Amino acid sequence: MSTGTTTTSTRTNAATNAAPAAPPVPLRRNWRFQALWAGQAGSTLGLQIIDTAYPLLLLALTGSSTLAAAFGALQIGASVLFGIHGGSVADRYDRRRILIVGDTTRLIACASVPLAMALGRLTVAHSLLVAVAVGATIAYTGPVRLLAVRSVVPPEQLRQALAQDEARMSGAGLIGPPLAGALFGLGRAAPFVGTALTSLLSLVVALLVRFPGRPQSPSDTGEADGTGGTGGTAGTGGTADTRSAKGAALAGYRYLAGSALLRPILAVVLLINLAGTAMLLPVMVVLRGQGTSDAGIGLALAGEAVGALAGALLVRRLHRLAGPGALLLAVSWLTVPVILAPLLPGGPVTVFAGLFLVGLGVPTLRVMIDLLVFQQVPDALRGRVIAATMTMFTVGMPAGMVGSGLLLDHLSPAAALGTVAALLAAGLVPATAGRTLRRATWPDRTAA
Repeated sequence: MSTGTTTTSTRTNAATNAAPAAPPVPLRRNWRFQALWAGQAGSTLGLQIIDTAYPLLLLALTGSSTLAAAFGALQIGASVLFGIHGGSVADRYDRRRILIVGDTTRLIACASVPLAMALGRLTVAHSLLVAVAVGATIAYTGPVRLLAVRSVVPPEQLRQALAQDEARMSGAGLIGPPLAGALFGLGRAAPFVGTALTSLLSLVVALLVRFPGRPQSPSDTGEADGTGGTGGTAGTGGTADTRSAKGAALAGYRYLAGSALLRPILAVVLLINLAGTAMLLPVMVVLRGQGTSDAGIGLALAGEAVGALAGALLVRRLHRLAGPGALLLAVSWLTVPVILAPLLPGGPVTVFAGLFLVGLGVPTLRVMIDLLVFQQVPDALRGRVIAATMTMFTVGMPAGMVGSGLLLDHLSPAAALGTVAALLAAGLVPATAGRTLRRATWPDRTAA
């Protein structure tokens, strides 16, 4: 009798286990993802507005281009400086609370500017302190925002979710600068009121939307010793032990340095970011020398944002077309002739077209890196690896700005662009000749 009962129970359990799992809710109806996406869109748009409006304000207040540039330099510097600690915090504390504290801090900092202007108390020092505060919040909330998306989306929808997130970034990059200029035309305080409102939207979303706030324990997933989870996935070479690295701020950098795949990928992306930033000033000088208006220059440089917005729709197709390394190398080599586009006939139209072509591949590369980090890195270490990745990308920007200025001090704009293109090509040769990138494949769980 007992045997029969056990057999029946076993059959029942087997039938239950064999039942097909319910399909996941379509991404468009996943309200937590869409709400987080809306909050992140507001946050990104606000950052784009102040990146344009603050230099304009400081230039109007002081007439100094050096102080106008100081805002961006301090913001980036603070983001890099606090980035190491930001990743460690994301792996040790409740991520939702980090997001709430960060958004609250940025709201207070941004709202203090129009308040000080209304009281006639705004100073340069105040403005630069706001730059530091905003940069610090980026360092702490940036990794958490990426992890929040990952936590509310099923693995099979991750690529689609990240592609939609790329559309947010591209759209904000396209809309933010002209919107900042239009708001500044209405009044000096207008863009900063708008930024405070976008920060408020992001904070409200963080307060309303709940998502898993703490990383999974390595012992729960088998990630620490590579026997389960994704920590030991072939192809990355990551060897970090999350138990021994727990709390170590530099663990993310050690993981990237030990990854056979992520290390060359990030090195190539760093080169692209450095070259892309270094080309901007010479391109503007060349176009202005050709008689292009400031508005025409702005439209020409918007080509990358327009291309990225269109490229967000191509992510899945391009990921099916080639492996991650091959896609990265293709976009990287395409960047080399695009750097020389201002020297060709057509002026701003040629520049726009070249940047548009490169921009088409940008979402594909960003989603590629997100997928590799999400799928390959143990959850208990993921925040530090994402923070390390973001910091490495950011470091190339000020280096490119300084480098372009030095080149223009000694070379003509045409020669400066040729130098940047040649240096990028030289840096890509070793990565192309090696086998790691050319033979890289997608993780099984993210294969299209």
